Order: sequence, then structure tokens, then C-alpha cells
Amino acid sequence: MGGTGLRGLTVWIHVLGCRSNLCEGDFLAGELEAHGAVVSRGLEGADAAVIVTCSVTAEAGRKCRQLVRRARRAVGERGLVAVCGCWAQAVGAEDARELGVDLLVGSRGKSRLPAALEAMMNSSASGGRSFQDLRSAPLDEGWEEMPLRDTGLHTRAFVKVQDGCDHFCAYCIIPFLRGRPVSRPMENVLAEVRRLVEGGCREAVLTGIHLGAYGRDTGSSLAELVRAVSGIEGLERLRLGSLEPFSLGDELLGALADSPVFCPHLHLPLQSGDDGVLSRMRRGYTAEGFARVCDAARARLGKDLHISSDVLVGFPGEDEGAFQNTLALMRRAGLGRVHVFPFSPRPGTAATRLSAPVSPEVRDERAGRALALGRELLEGYAGRFIGREVEVLTEEAVPGGRCGGHTPHFLEAVWEAEGDAAPNEAVHIRVSSAVGGRLEGRQI
Repeated sequence: MGGTGLRGLTVWIHVLGCRSNLCEGDFLAGELEAHGAVVSRGLEGADAAVIVTCSVTAEAGRKCRQLVRRARRAVGERGLVAVCGCWAQAVGAEDARELGVDLLVGSRGKSRLPAALEAMMNSSASGGRSFQDLRSAPLDEGWEEMPLRDTGLHTRAFVKVQDGCDHFCAYCIIPFLRGRPVSRPMENVLAEVRRLVEGGCREAVLTGIHLGAYGRDTGSSLAELVRAVSGIEGLERLRLGSLEPFSLGDELLGALADSPVFCPHLHLPLQSGDDGVLSRMRRGYTAEGFARVCDAARARLGKDLHISSDVLVGFPGEDEGAFQNTLALMRRAGLGRVHVFPFSPRPGTAATRLSAPVSPEVRDERAGRALALGRELLEGYAGRFIGREVEVLTEEAVPGGRCGGHTPHFLEAVWEAEGDAAPNEAVHIRVSSAVGGRLEGRQI
């Protein structure tokens, strides 16, 4: 239980990076409020700042440093700046201190942050504030429970069920910063989803760093978890976070196909469509293997299944032919929304030792072409719903005005409200257009 030592103090929380970080940010917000703090949407007037950091790319690291400096200026010398997460796990203590960090927490031990911040604020009030580095918790010590007190957004809740990764893709630093895979006890997941549903949440998204590894350390599986969560009374929609293609086997596909609440959308990172590049990346599948996974998923989950993806361009050894193979596989797999990332070497990863680097100019030009194809594919996928009736869970509502939300296939949809409109209501619209992948229509 939280204390009230932060009563009357305003704390700004900012989250960078993945959905797991979003879950952790929601947890910290709830805990800080339980300690008496007021969680602010903006930095102006804040007494303290908490930043949940990311280190998946060099750009993410740059943003972290920029945010720390900005927060330091905003809260002033009497305020506190706390950072946690992947970038915080790797940064040197002196570097962090010089940037303006007061409290440094890594990938583990985030549950200790609110109490530590409270103690430091009390110490600061009496003139005894000092820098603290709480990164002593080992990365492999087991599951760190961080239950959500409130969804914040009642329509959809991200529920973290897994942490860590041991796949060691050549470009990825995350296994070194998050540790080995660890799974949240299933009974804790179910209890949290039930509590969120009772609080009005209609949609749950199961998320993790290597989600497909769920249960590997406990004798369970993601398929078993999907079946259990799908049976929770009152839950209307269930989604999965990013899932590695090699994790989508027959057992999991069967569980998703049997689920009455699973939404027909999967995010399967492709990264490259060239076998040579995939091998250098240590991805663990071939281009044809990725295509077969997509085919198998649509065979079990329906031809309208939305498969979104990530593509990494400019990886060492990627020539024009390899890049063309990626574009071809994006089309062959029938992808919808595609996130494109230019490769940036991360110190400590195997990719930094690879030969045949791609120049930044060529990398960025290829990223532009991949983005253009991604926009084309998304618009083409969304276009299949023109003239059809779709259900939308309302997220933004203006009575008598414009409303917005997402379909089960995770397409954004907008429409004009007829009469009263409120968030968290399921409505049906007839789709009249699909511009830029966004559906527009009228309420039925």
C-alpha cells in the first residue's frame, strides 16, 4: 500500500518505447497517486519528473537524453528527475548525474521507484537531497509484479505478461538490458484482467518483450493464457502485442481461432525479406517461412486478418537486390500497417562487427521507399472494407460531432455521431471510404 508522503506534489510521467513500457508507466502513475501525488499531463509546474526510457535505437537514446535535460530545466533545482527502463539500465552513473538525473532505476526494481521518490522528496525538503542509483536488482531475479490500479483509458488496457528475451538478434541490445525471459503468473494476469473489466475496460492487449516465450519458464504457454483470458466474463476484445513469427505455431493459432473475443490483428515483425540478411540478423526464419506463417494465420483466423509488421532497412550486407526482396515479401505477405526503421548500430551487439555497411544516404532512401510501399499496402488493405459494416469501439466522442475509434482489425475509423456519443461504446458504421488506411463512414 502507498503512503501519502507525496501529497500535493505534481509529478509528470513520460513514457518512451514499447507497450511494455506503457504498462509500466501506467503502473507508476497509479502508485504515485496512491502515494498522494498528482500526476500531470505536462511538465509546466511539475515538482518531479519520471521518465520510462527506451534504448532500442540510437534515436531512442538521443530522445532520452533530450528529455532528461528538458525535465531538469522544468522542475528546477528543487525538483527531482527520476529515470527507469532500458536506457537507464545502460547509462553510466556519472553521465546520468551530469545530465540532471536524481534517481536512477534500471529495467528491474521499478516497483521501488515511488517509495524511493517519496523518500528523496522528503529528504530534499529538509535540505538533504542526493543522487541515488538503485540498479542493484539482478535482471534474472524473476517476475517483478506491477499490477495496474486503473486503466486511465477505459476502452483498452495493456496488460504486461512477460519480460526479457534470449533470442539475441544481431542488431538488438534489449536482451542485455532486460535479461532472460520471465513470465507473469497466470493467476495474476487473470486477476488483473478481471479487475480491469469490472472497472469498465472492454479490451485487453497482452504484451511482453518476447511475448511468444510466455510460459516457457513456468510450464505453461501463451496459448494456454489466451484460452484462460478469453473465458473472462465481460471481456469483449482481446489482442496480442508484437509476436515473433516463429512463435505463431499450431497450438497458439488454435487458441486464437477458438477465442470468441480475439481481434483479427497480429503484429509479426518481418525486418527483412532476404534470406542472407535474415541470417546475418539471426532472426531464426527465412523469407518463405515468414510467408508460410502469414498464410497459415489467414487460413485459421480468416482472410481479412490484418497482419502489421516492422521492417529494418540498411542492415549491413543489404544490397539493392536484398532490399527488393524485402519489398516483394511485403507484398507477398499482404501486410497492412508497416513500421519502417533505419538501421543504427548499437554498441555491444553483434551487428557492430559485421562488414559491408550501408551508407546513411542509401539507408534513408530505402526507408522512404519502404514507407511508401507500406502506405500503399495499408490503403489497399483498408479499402476492402468499403461498403461493409464494421464495429468500432469508440475512443473519442463529440456529441453531435466527429467520433473515432478502432475496428477489431485495428483500423482507425471516424464517423459523425448521431445524437449522444460517449467513449467506450460499441457502434456500427457503414464504411464509405478508406483514405490513408483510415476508415470513414456513417453510423448505422
